[in-house]
Amino acid sequence: MLNVIGGRGLNSTRLYEELKRNVDPLSPENMLLIGVGPLTGTLLPASAYTTVSGKSPLTGILGDSAAGGFFGAELKLAGYDQIIITGRSEKPCYLLVSNDNVEIRDASHLWGKDIWETTAALRKELGDNAIQIAAIGPAGENLVKFATVACNNSRMFGRTGMGCLLGSKQLKAVVVRGKKRITVADTLRYADLCRKLETDILNHPEYEQRNALGSTLLMKALNGIGILPTRHFQEGVCPYVDEISGETLAERYKVKNKSCFNCNIHCSRYFITPQYEGEGPEYETLCSYTSRLGNSDLEFALKMTTFLNRMGMDSLSSGETIGWAMECAQRGLLTKEDLDGFDFSWGNTETIEKILRMMVYREGIGDAFAEGTRSLARRFGKGTDTYAFHVKGLDMICGDPRGIKAFGLCYAIASRGGDHLRAEPFFELTERYDEAEKRWGIREIADRLAVKGKAVLVEHTERQALISDCLTMCKNIGLSMDLMNVEFASQLLTAGTGLKFTPERVDDVLKRIIERDRLLNIDFGIEPSQDTLPERFRSEPLKEGASKGHIVPVEEMVKEYYKLKGWNERGIPQAKARKRP
Repeated sequence: MLNVIGGRGLNSTRLYEELKRNVDPLSPENMLLIGVGPLTGTLLPASAYTTVSGKSPLTGILGDSAAGGFFGAELKLAGYDQIIITGRSEKPCYLLVSNDNVEIRDASHLWGKDIWETTAALRKELGDNAIQIAAIGPAGENLVKFATVACNNSRMFGRTGMGCLLGSKQLKAVVVRGKKRITVADTLRYADLCRKLETDILNHPEYEQRNALGSTLLMKALNGIGILPTRHFQEGVCPYVDEISGETLAERYKVKNKSCFNCNIHCSRYFITPQYEGEGPEYETLCSYTSRLGNSDLEFALKMTTFLNRMGMDSLSSGETIGWAMECAQRGLLTKEDLDGFDFSWGNTETIEKILRMMVYREGIGDAFAEGTRSLARRFGKGTDTYAFHVKGLDMICGDPRGIKAFGLCYAIASRGGDHLRAEPFFELTERYDEAEKRWGIREIADRLAVKGKAVLVEHTERQALISDCLTMCKNIGLSMDLMNVEFASQLLTAGTGLKFTPERVDDVLKRIIERDRLLNIDFGIEPSQDTLPERFRSEPLKEGASKGHIVPVEEMVKEYYKLKGWNERGIPQAKARKRP
């Protein structure tokens, strides 16, 4: 375990070393890991992220998801860097971690409650409103393959079905209370470094907009460059974007800003409508339940945000199943009779609301939808898999890769499937051509429509993303705002832990973790043919907007990426033989 830093890297390494490769994700033998980093809960801004990992019930490969809030800092205050859970309880239970005392308690009275109800009940039962709770809702209990885990009610471990993994173990919640001290090795040096980062955040040109709108600023931004998914990626420009934008959300419904532990960007928003209230939504949820499904009703999207948060179900995967059904219905591939009599026309909010509830409780056709888009498309056949927009079983995010080429490569090679957060090569959107040439010697890296150099950018930002996850720091700051790198991370780690971290050592650790993730997925059965994108993005040019005429030549970028990693033409790391479980 010497070549590890913490957080996601620690979890992935533990899985690589200890998990049986042929384990059924829903069997007691699957591991459930909850990890934080060496600097979590300190003065480091936004250092409260937590990663939950295991073999994904949705994809069958490496699964993990991260969330902010306050849970991670509390776990660190209790004295733990990682919790490892195996087996399966005979009855519903919750795990209580209170400093050195760890108990498994009965949760039969909580089974069936939603996440908000569960959180309130546990705080009342334990007589402590300061406890931090990561809980599942009915979707996790019913083993919806893309069920989520939530801390602070609305901070979601959203992707790859980690809520389903908790449900398979009959684990309703993990409850943490910590009252220990967190110390750092070189207090003054560490404080200086943290103050520098705080200043860099406040002086960043995107600070004000991120603070005001959070990630919902992307609705109009992506529409402006022609890549806002509209009617299931059939278009990249939404004619009613002003009705569903982050600006409209803030003006009409936002009542306050909220932040994670020790973060000076209060990017989360609390909203109130005449009927509903809650935290969020983030961009992916807002887009998933507006333009992606052809819906222009913002209040309805906020209603679905609250429902998904309470039930514990991923907005991206649930939204993609519905978008898939709507396009298949549009093209005559599926009829109402195929779909339990539902009218899956674009923007049909009545159908959306009903099918979501059926997914949560696995009722009727909702049972098939609860298995995820890949499984759903295979069940129906008849060419419907053409419109199932996933990579390796994980549904694609709300960013059309035809207009952001490096993101397209990232979706194709990401170790957990169709995901942007494994690299999030945001730099290609900046048009910082001189800086691109200075850093990498390739000006085109700063051009989102260019192909040249994008493998270089993804290989770089993949490590930049991982160091944020290992430090358990928000990637909006470390990666998208481009404020974290191996040089600064090594200084933080040295001052924080007292161990000697050089930039070279940190970079080597990151490369090893990425390689182990790849080897683990190869053991799970991943083939190089799966390092690709759905056919639409490879062969159908966008028809209008600022990305008009573009597709993603993903094959050539993947080959270049393999070469940069030192992998062979099949994407297999050329490493010395090592002990493999």
